[in-house]
Amino acid sequence: MSALEKLVWNVLGYAAMPLIFLFGFIAVSVAACLILMWLDKRRG
Repeated sequence: MSALEKLVWNVLGYAAMPLIFLFGFIAVSVAACLILMWLDKRRG
């Protein structure tokens, strides 16, 4: 593998980790808000 390929894979690998955490956090928070809104609508 050339140096350029190693660099590209390292950048992709290190960029993917925080993005996975960030999108996971966003998805969980949106799902929680939707569930809470649905429960509130059902109760009231």
